[in-house]
Amino acid sequence: MAPSLLASLHASPASEAVSPAVTIGGTTFTRESLMGAASAVVPRIRGARVVAVHARPSLETVVAVVGALTAGVTVVPVPPDAGPDEITHMLTDSGAQAWLGTPPEHDAAARLPRIPVRVHARDWHHHPEPAAHSTAFIIYTSGTTGRPKGVILSRRAIAAGIDALADAWGWTARDTLVHGLPLFHVHGLVLGLIGPLRIGSPLIHTGRPTPQAYAEAAGTLYFGVPTVWHRLAGEPEHARALASARLLVSGSAPLPATVFAAIKELSGHEIVERYGMTETLITLSARAAGPRRPGHVGTPLPGLSTRIVDSAGHELPRDGASIGVLHVRGPMLGDGYLGNAAATAASWTSEGWFVTGDIAAIEPDGTHRIVGRESTDLIKSGGYRIGAGEIENILLDHPAVDEVAVVGVPDDDLGQRIVAHVVGSDADPDELIDWVGQRVSAHKRPREVRIVPSLPRNAMGKVQKKRLG
Repeated sequence: MAPSLLASLHASPASEAVSPAVTIGGTTFTRESLMGAASAVVPRIRGARVVAVHARPSLETVVAVVGALTAGVTVVPVPPDAGPDEITHMLTDSGAQAWLGTPPEHDAAARLPRIPVRVHARDWHHHPEPAAHSTAFIIYTSGTTGRPKGVILSRRAIAAGIDALADAWGWTARDTLVHGLPLFHVHGLVLGLIGPLRIGSPLIHTGRPTPQAYAEAAGTLYFGVPTVWHRLAGEPEHARALASARLLVSGSAPLPATVFAAIKELSGHEIVERYGMTETLITLSARAAGPRRPGHVGTPLPGLSTRIVDSAGHELPRDGASIGVLHVRGPMLGDGYLGNAAATAASWTSEGWFVTGDIAAIEPDGTHRIVGRESTDLIKSGGYRIGAGEIENILLDHPAVDEVAVVGVPDDDLGQRIVAHVVGSDADPDELIDWVGQRVSAHKRPREVRIVPSLPRNAMGKVQKKRLG
């Protein structure tokens, strides 16, 4: 492991100091200018333990985050669309002492002082590397199972996770990373900002992740959520422009097989799917040099172990058919939930396993397939355990289906009945039920198909199934 979390900034030879580090908002900072601006932040926050950053896609956010990490001060990234109650909870729960940079325009933000970030200031003092076990970020979960929980991510875990991905994807300083992801989640912030600053690959942040912006960026490595790839597939000219890239990566939600196929046809690329969580960073991925199978998220990253277990905690076979709760264990895991010992104990076992809450199957060759969330995607109907993801993938193969979310709803006879919410103007409910029934066991077919104009999603594009009845 390199001694510095931000290795490319702290250990670059002089000849590389003037090379691009980050381009965002149309402005490019070299490694030298970013390090100088970040170092100028350090004396402003000396003595602080935790600061909040209003994580807009801006150069100010980049300088604030890099400055705090240089100083060894924990960062709490606050989403730009967070409401007053969310902001109050994050600030109170994390113990944030100040806003670093421009705060949100909410009364809830006014309870903390503001420390300005001057992106054109420069300081060339050397600052010692903070301890590897110290906390780099407290990132709050989406709150789908209650109030958002603050996940403690150490510098050591982040470094281990990035290095494992560099190995899996062949990610080097010769790459140019392109994405337009939010800077307040693991995908855009840890992978998409800290990743290139550790590895040394220039980052081009497109602002909004539009097909045109991706096409014009001319990068070698692209990150996107399935919505980004779906929109690119709908604009063939821009999708074809990515043919010169080295690798396209998708995450944060399942990638439909139809989108995988469309991007392959247009660009020649088979998208790399990976799997992770705020609590674990990225743990599974297809490899740059290996096969990629639609609907599968690859094999464990170096140093990572996995298992699937049933409701009694018994480990299940890796036969590709058995489904159970996925457990992961490795050096990139977070250190628990801040100030929430009960939730931490429920998710991190005494043996070091993290209970993901996701339902998965593991093929004999070690490839993993995520079926869905235990809380929303494991459907128990008529005595059968059914994964919603399997049914969704089958429905997405139908030409009339644009999007779909399958849920289990209470049923007096079956326990739960399978209901599919489908986006598609030409979709016929009876035809779709027959479509599934012809391809899998009869007990897996939807009992009801509801045609809807759209699916409820959060900021990262994940379908919010709890809002579907």
